[in-house]
Amino acid sequence: MKAILALEDGTVFHGTSIGAKGTRLGEVCFNTSMTGYQEILTDPSYKGQIITMTYPEIGNYGVNEKDVESWAVHASGFVVRQLSPLASNFRSSKDLGSYLTENDVVGIEGVDTRALTKKLRVSGAMKGVITTENVSDEEAVKKARDWQGIVGVDTVKEVTCKKSYKWDANNEDPASWYDNYQLANDPTLDKLKPAKYNIVAIDCGIKYNILRRLREQGLASTVVPATASAAEILALKPDGVFLANGPGDPSALTYVHETVRGLLGKVPLFGICLGHQMLAHAYGGKTFKLKFGHRGGNQPVKDLRDGKVTITSQNHGFAVDSDSLDPGEVEITHINLNDGTCEGMRHKKYNAFSVQYHPEAAPGPHDANYFFAEFRKEIERFKEKM
Repeated sequence: MKAILALEDGTVFHGTSIGAKGTRLGEVCFNTSMTGYQEILTDPSYKGQIITMTYPEIGNYGVNEKDVESWAVHASGFVVRQLSPLASNFRSSKDLGSYLTENDVVGIEGVDTRALTKKLRVSGAMKGVITTENVSDEEAVKKARDWQGIVGVDTVKEVTCKKSYKWDANNEDPASWYDNYQLANDPTLDKLKPAKYNIVAIDCGIKYNILRRLREQGLASTVVPATASAAEILALKPDGVFLANGPGDPSALTYVHETVRGLLGKVPLFGICLGHQMLAHAYGGKTFKLKFGHRGGNQPVKDLRDGKVTITSQNHGFAVDSDSLDPGEVEITHINLNDGTCEGMRHKKYNAFSVQYHPEAAPGPHDANYFFAEFRKEIERFKEKM
């Protein structure tokens, strides 16, 4: 079946349908990761976006039940140069095409993804549409132009949990999280630290691997909806609060800004991605939309305190405006070496720190995994001062 990818600037790509039939609207962006497509598709941060994979062949190792990062596929659409006709991996339970169909994801293959990526880099991320319906190029372009886009839109309410829940409430063995191959190659995975501290995670679109990493540091998580107030969170008497990643425009989430502001100074805070941006707004700062975002597993980040460079996994279309923060209160700790944007910060008075990237990876490098241990240390330092 034929499919069309149309952009708001009038550009149209023709290809072959993969996945479900129908029409999907979204912001067209690109991800430079070579692997990890299942984790990308199930990352809630991709709500409202059509993902273009820059690597030319996608799907060669299939999909499985263990690699999902949330309760659903959240991407609006999927664009590849070539969908592998063969899924070959001992962990694979089905092919990617079937997975897209079962999860109602409209996709397209046969697109010149290099040309598309170059266009997005030059012109910026654009509104777009993927459709398998019998429409003209002009009609498809009009659909893309008429879509509201993501700027100023709250998409967090579409992905956050409806009610609170405890992660790993039964203190299960990690074998329930990992498969036998992972356990055999990393024996430390089956040695969980005792759950010494209880934290609250504000779910703006949290990934499962973040919750795993927190638990591995002895931090038992109670996950609450993004709409939870500071009073409701403090009533749970947490030892710390984690601010999760998520989709959309951070400036639209004024209710989360207010919640975070009400937590400052009362409990240690650690934010990742959107959580990093929520802290910036709570500090009185601002965020802005990047031209084409940072998405992939090869983003270089420099720690300004010691000069070390880390290769990171990232997925965001907005960034913190460093100039909007008071340097007397907030220290910029990390910057992106490609464009100099803020990648990390720490408050000088409150026990609060954050990074724009994803130290839990899934997919991507594990260079920054140490931040979860740092959060535990932050909790311990806070308790020492009490």
